Amino acid sequence: MPSSSPLLNTTLAGQPPARRGKVRDLFELGDDLLIVATDRISAFDYVLGSGIPDKGRVLTQLSAFWFDRTRDLVPNHVLETDAARFPEPARSEAAMLAGRAMLVRRTEPLPIECVARGYLSGSGWKDYLATGQVCGVTLPPGLRESDRLPAPLFTPATKAASGHDENISEADAAALIGPELLARVKALTLALYAHGVAHAESRGIILADTKFEFGRTADGTLLLIDEVMTPDSSRYWPADQYAPGGPQPSFDKQYVRDYLESIRWNKQPPVPSLPDDVVARTREKYLDAYQRLTGHALETAGA
Repeated sequence: MPSSSPLLNTTLAGQPPARRGKVRDLFELGDDLLIVATDRISAFDYVLGSGIPDKGRVLTQLSAFWFDRTRDLVPNHVLETDAARFPEPARSEAAMLAGRAMLVRRTEPLPIECVARGYLSGSGWKDYLATGQVCGVTLPPGLRESDRLPAPLFTPATKAASGHDENISEADAAALIGPELLARVKALTLALYAHGVAHAESRGIILADTKFEFGRTADGTLLLIDEVMTPDSSRYWPADQYAPGGPQPSFDKQYVRDYLESIRWNKQPPVPSLPDDVVARTREKYLDAYQRLTGHALETAGA
């Protein structure tokens, strides 16, 4: 088992976060926000009873890696990633926050998620089986699960506060944010995905699909926000094991989902905890993805 214990909840100066998501805790620091990625893990819309040590660090540091690589494509919300330079009271918690927190600009998030798909998997595969389409885009007949698509697709989704996000058409997305802004985020989504695909391929990894979020500042500037091309927001597959025609081995929490299916959990409370071997193997998958993509080991100071 890893030596570190998972960080499941965070406070600053004894105060809880302004908002607690399934994985991230968000604190308001003046005009800015502090996003802390905990080691919580969710599956089937529930936060599980076990955390994955260092998972939050993987999500934060891999996002920081991609934010830095893509800043020439689109500006982003990151202000600082060095916990020693955070404003108080976060600086006093630098040991806890090291490698797992970002100080970011406050934005008004767009009410859609911007999904790029290069392969036929997940909800796209289910959609194709039922309709021959993915989010309204007609595809050639006879495609197999996990096949590479003729060209990457942009498939927007609504952002659900809880539960699964819902795929929507581009027309529906345009009704939510306007056709001009939709055209802009579509172009950015496909450009960001192409960048990620090329880099991942150079590291022996397939980036099958991913989702991005964008927000606007008070002056209207469009920024890339949230997390970028992490194992939680993407499907990463080892290229040397790619075999279309079924599900693929992955670097994400599919291993956890498979375990929960194997114990026949009914996906209702009480939420199970994970055995030590599943926790350890899941941690290995996250760390493996991080090291392959970045070329260096994870910063685990304070672990």
